[in-house]
Amino acid sequence: MSLAPEPVSRRALVLANPNSGGGAAMAAPILKRLRFLGLDPIHAELGGSDEVCQTILDHREGVDLVVLCGGDGTMNAAAPALIETGLPMGIVPLGTANDLARTLEIPTDLIAAIDIIAGGARRCIDVGLINDRPFFNVASIGLSTKVAHELTKDIKRRWGRFGYAVTAARIAFKAETFAAEIVSEHGTQSVRALQIAVGNGRFYGGGAAVRADARIDDGTLDLYSLETRNVWKLAFMLGRFQRGEHGLYSEVRTDRGKTFEIRTPHPMEVNVDGDIVTETPARFGLMEGAIKVFVPR
Repeated sequence: MSLAPEPVSRRALVLANPNSGGGAAMAAPILKRLRFLGLDPIHAELGGSDEVCQTILDHREGVDLVVLCGGDGTMNAAAPALIETGLPMGIVPLGTANDLARTLEIPTDLIAAIDIIAGGARRCIDVGLINDRPFFNVASIGLSTKVAHELTKDIKRRWGRFGYAVTAARIAFKAETFAAEIVSEHGTQSVRALQIAVGNGRFYGGGAAVRADARIDDGTLDLYSLETRNVWKLAFMLGRFQRGEHGLYSEVRTDRGKTFEIRTPHPMEVNVDGDIVTETPARFGLMEGAIKVFVPR
């Protein structure tokens, strides 16, 4: 782990996702707090997360850090530009799950999150790759893709991060296993699973842990394959999943490594931190220490 206080750079590019937690409305108090703490913010309006990368690249010569205000989708959208430019990232969590912020112990309180950025302590974190696309938290196949399709804005607004659990519970009783091959550094395994997930960080789905001792700077990816057909038993396993202790069950296969590949007889969608971005075959890799993030001291 790399964690060291550094002088806070003054020019900050502030990007607020208008679709995350009232991002547009929150821009003014965020800018005000940054100025109060001695930073010089430049606010760039976004039409959506697809504009994040290009906006960072357009400002790369005129800023010293990027402040991202949004959820996990916004963070993932920024990753390619952050890797290319080397600019450090400050996080103001405004999403539903905020799993990257939770992994890094960044609070959802706006003032506290901005104070961490001004504090200047930086940590180099790993970035996962799924079919050459960077991601921070977890990519998964199976149950989670159905959750992504059915988790509406109304459910998010009504239940917050608990909407993931509510939606997953409803879907689980209709779920069916699928055939897959898991290729790792330890060989190839043929499985029938309800879900296969590969994590770079620790948290996903609004607070569940991919593995109890997972870290976002440990230089490894963590895989689990949920291979039970008994949905009722799955309900009893949920507590272990929240704590990242699901590997204690015989129905859960776990592995740890730097590369994985998941193959299925037919293409299946892959959910990456709440967004469907690619499909199988899914090839996973890792970029160690690829991005600098402001974190609590």
